[in-house]
Amino acid sequence: MSDIERLIHQWRSHVEEHAEARAEYEYLKEYRKSLKAILMSRYAESGVKAANAQEVMAYADKEYTDHLIALRIATEKTESLRYRMKIAEVRCEVWRTEQANGRREKNLYGA
Repeated sequence: MSDIERLIHQWRSHVEEHAEARAEYEYLKEYRKSLKAILMSRYAESGVKAANAQEVMAYADKEYTDHLIALRIATEKTESLRYRMKIAEVRCEVWRTEQANGRREKNLYGA
């Protein structure tokens, strides 16, 4: 298998994984809003009347902070995969440039 084939295979192998990681990230990002509302509602039911107090308590809740940790992990994974794919793309572009330069050199010297 040539270097370029390995690069293309590497890029392709990350596409699905990146899509799954991105979907998880987007879900966690959007669910954060729902979780805040759920927690605020829970605190309202427990007798906390003021909305700003409910919000403060929701943000400080362990369930919310655990969710933020999961969101951080998902963000890290998504970005790592995105940059791995970008590196493979750049390597392919370098290979293409090298190939074009090699063809041009052969034409200049009549090889």
